[in-house]
Amino acid sequence: MEHQIQTKSNNMYLITVILLMFVLPLSSILVELSFTNSSLPIMNLTGKWFLFWAVGMRLFTAGIRQAVNPAFTAKDIFHLTTQESYVIVKELGFANICLGLVAILSLFVPPSRLIAACAGGLFFGIAGTTHLLKKPVSSNEWIAMISDIFISVVMLVFILFCFWTSYIAE
Repeated sequence: MEHQIQTKSNNMYLITVILLMFVLPLSSILVELSFTNSSLPIMNLTGKWFLFWAVGMRLFTAGIRQAVNPAFTAKDIFHLTTQESYVIVKELGFANICLGLVAILSLFVPPSRLIAACAGGLFFGIAGTTHLLKKPVSSNEWIAMISDIFISVVMLVFILFCFWTSYIAE
């Protein structure tokens, strides 16, 4: 019975990550390209929507989950078995809520996107590298590592594009 619960939890985590990393950002880009008169270059749209979904909504929802139910992150991601670790996971949740909110708000405040991309990209880059150096053992750790590195690369490309178009291309 516990194995079924664990498998269901792993599947939900994977589905959530796939939705927030690929399906929702790409769908948002396609909708904006198809149904609006957006004059933004594709890289700006990529930054805008990946920042909103993959950084903002992912961190915000993860933060809420960590603050409300720290056991999942403690046990399934970090393999911490004592309830004393829950306090630290809750604080990580509060930080994730704050960083996620900055990325979400960047959808409505375009000048803040570069700063949000720097903060989010750095966070995911460090987190992904930490998972990589630790050598993931569970499927959730692999999912976290791959998705963290992917998001950091997307944010890095967006940041480089912003600098290129703002400073070098002029």
